[in-house]
This record gives sequence, structure tokens and C-alpha cells, in this order.
Amino acid sequence: MSSDTTGTAAENAATPAAAPAPNPNAPTEETVLAVEHYTDRLFRFRITRPRSFRFRSGEFVMIGLPKEDGRPLLRAYSVASPAWDEELEFYSIKVPDGPLTSRLCNIQPGDKVLLARKPTGTLVLDALLPGKRLYMFSTGTGFAPFASLVRDPDTYERYEEVIVTHTCREVAELTYSRNLVADLINDPLVGEMVEGKLRLYTSCTREPHEHQGRITDLIDSGQLFRDLGVPPLDPQTDRAMICGSMVMIQDTKARMIRAGLTEGSNAAPAEFVIEKAFAG
Repeated sequence: MSSDTTGTAAENAATPAAAPAPNPNAPTEETVLAVEHYTDRLFRFRITRPRSFRFRSGEFVMIGLPKEDGRPLLRAYSVASPAWDEELEFYSIKVPDGPLTSRLCNIQPGDKVLLARKPTGTLVLDALLPGKRLYMFSTGTGFAPFASLVRDPDTYERYEEVIVTHTCREVAELTYSRNLVADLINDPLVGEMVEGKLRLYTSCTREPHEHQGRITDLIDSGQLFRDLGVPPLDPQTDRAMICGSMVMIQDTKARMIRAGLTEGSNAAPAEFVIEKAFAG
């Protein structure tokens, strides 16, 4: 072995190993822009949107915060802002002992939130066949994907009538959906489109309200359709999206099947779709 070769080996041994290449699939770190609390259980927040982040209105993405050991703690959240928005909005529940939400509910503007790079989901218009009337059945924070879809012009171009139902335990928990829909008339993009097409039907289960009871009971009794002045569900004209707790989704899905509607997907569009991810 020559002295030149020996010297090179010694130098290499003393040189620190190169840092591992960054993971191209790692979450990005985004800045919190705004936070609004509605009740001691519900809040919304807006964060920066990376230029490379693309999604379809109604999809969900993993978001979160770093754990003490630095690893990301992520949960699935529907994006509440429409696909055209330059920022990202989320609507969240607060769970006192929740690994993520117990910390997420304390974020302030300027704080950082982790955002996964790949959105997905079945609550998208492409997973439904063409129809006349679109129902969006939601409970609690299940309204989030519909907050995105009702602000998307494509929704009104595809359907003559859009009916969003939102059921909560208390009246105060309906504030987000009621304010958002009321403000849509002034939206520069869809303001003229929503007039005469978008209808919000809210109900409460634990406090007096104009409409009382679970959405499944209102479907079963026919009260929902009487209040709206529309015929019962018909697979020839009606399409539906369902988002809420797992029990609510399964119970409402059973009503759709009973009415003759078939579950669809991105690969096989049909008459109704359900959300399969839950934030916690």
C-alpha cells in the first residue's frame, strides 16, 4: 500500500459521515395563522399552505405536532377550506386526554403545526354519479369536509340543490356551520351560486332547537323531508355524503342502503359515500 493511499484512508476515517438525506415524505412545518374557539369542545384554526400541496375539496390529511422525542404525532383531519384557498383551515374537537387534541387546542398564531404531504379521502364529488340533489349529512366536526365542499363552485355546477345537515348536542356547537353558510352569500367566488341552491338544516339532541333529534330519527320519521319540502330519498335523483362519528356514519349508511342508494368510491362512483378517517 502506498503512502498516498494510506494518507487518504486516514483522512477519510477522520471525516464525519455525511448527514442522511431528508425524507421527501416527511411532514412539512406550517405556521398557525388564526385560531377561533367556539365552545370548550370545538375550535377552528388556519395554517399556511405549501405551494406544492394539492387536494380535492372534501379530502383529509394527516396533521399534528412533534412528540417529546421529536417524532411526529399525526391524526387525520378533513381540510375545511376549499381547494382554491391559499390557506388551510381545520375544524377540531378538544379531547382533554387526547394525545393530540389536548395540545392542539392550545396553539396560537405563530406556532408551528406538522402537515403531511399527501391528502386523500372518499368525500369528493368525483366519487358520486351525477344527480339532482346532493345531501351532506354531518354531526359535530364531521361538518369540516362539507365546509370545504360548500365553498367549491364545482359543487353547484353539478347539483341543482345542495342540502347540508349538521346535528350537535348543543346549539352553541352549531355556530361554525351556521356562520359559514350565512357568510357564503358574500363570497366573491360562490356567492351568486349558493343563492337558491344551498340549504343548511341543523338539529340538536340535548337542547331545545328548531329541529330536535338525531339525523337518523329525522330521516326515519320523514320529518327531515317534510321540513325541507322535498321528496324522500330516491336513488334516481339523490346523492349523499356522510361524515361524523363511526356510529352515526354506519347508522346513516344503513338508511341510504334502505332507500336504494349504493355506496361509491373514487374507483367506482355511485349514489353515496362515507368518510373513513376520524380525528381524535
